[in-house]
This record gives sequence, C-alpha cells and structure tokens, in this order.
Amino acid sequence: MSILVHEKKNRFRRWELALLLGVAFASLMGTWLSGQQAALTEQVVRLHVVGASDSAEDQMVKLRVRDAVLEEAGPWLEGITDQTQAQVILAEHLEELARAGAEAAGNSVSVTAQVEQDAWFPTKRYTDFSLPAGRYTALKITLGEGEGRNWWCVVFPPLCLGSVTETVAQRAGSFSDGQVKMITGEDEGYLVKFRALELWNELTEKLG
Repeated sequence: MSILVHEKKNRFRRWELALLLGVAFASLMGTWLSGQQAALTEQVVRLHVVGASDSAEDQMVKLRVRDAVLEEAGPWLEGITDQTQAQVILAEHLEELARAGAEAAGNSVSVTAQVEQDAWFPTKRYTDFSLPAGRYTALKITLGEGEGRNWWCVVFPPLCLGSVTETVAQRAGSFSDGQVKMITGEDEGYLVKFRALELWNELTEKLG
C-alpha cells in the first residue's frame, strides 16, 4: 500500500514539475517575443483608418481617404529616420491630414486625425510583410462616427504606399537585419511567433 502511495506522489511531482517548467518556458518565450515586438513599436507609426460605416460606398471612401492621407504625409516624412520625430511632424499636420482626407471623401463626411499612443493592433499580413499584434503609436483617421471596419497599415516608414517600388528592406532603413527578416517572413516560423505573441499579450492583458 505504501509503495502505491509513493508511486502516486512521484507521478504528481513529475506532473507538477512539467507544469512549472511549461509555465516558466511560456513566460520566458512571452517575455522574449514581447521584447521583439516592443523594439518594432519604437521604429514605426501605424496607420489606423476607420470607415464611417460598413456600407460598400463608405468603405470605398475609406480607401480613398487612406490614399490621400498617405500621399499628404509622405513629403513631410521624407528623410526622417526617427520615430519620435515622425510623431511630432504628424502631430503638427493633423489639420492638413484631416483636410486632405475630407477632400478625398468629396467633403461628404467629416474626417478627424489624431496621433494615438498605445493603440492595439492585431497581427496583420500585407503583400510583402507582416507585423505582430501589440500596442503601437498610430495616426488614427476617423470618418464620420467611425462605425465601419478598420484599415491598418504603416505610415512611418512608408511601407504601405502602393506607388513605392523599393523592397520592404530598402524602405525600412531604420530596421535591423533581424527585424527585416522577421517582418518579411525570411525568419522561418515568424507567423507562429506572431500568433504566440498575440496570445501572450491577450493573456497578460486579461491578468492585467
């Protein structure tokens, strides 16, 4: 009888040890992934455009506003390599950005612009790069009451300008080689890492 009890205790200890090791590994991996994502947030300013509604017409207007805002912001950010400086420049031109958006919308809807800190973005895949979920500094453009679907991308560096023909690596001059490999998918398993980071962020925010 004592032998059975001893074996049961050993099984429980092994199970507890495995659980503790799993929690420790998840914590270390989560910390490492969060560090990688945090380094990226210091390099970029995201773009967040919110449509007035989900109607087909309002969603098309949202895309026209997106293009106008990116085109308007481009010359101001040309030659800028520092994210903080990019934030300052965008903050100084919010009225012009909103005006450009309103003109693109045919003045059919109000357009507001603001620089937002700690804005949550999900993992997003674009044509030739991806960015992990997390909190970023963002230029937020809202059409009307902002009740429509979102459009997410990057205003600095100019990774989302369709007219730009250079590769992501060339446009993202402020990124390290490792960061370029991560966001362009050259780093094998990057989508798994991004999804793991998203789950980790959701967990830590819930435990908060």
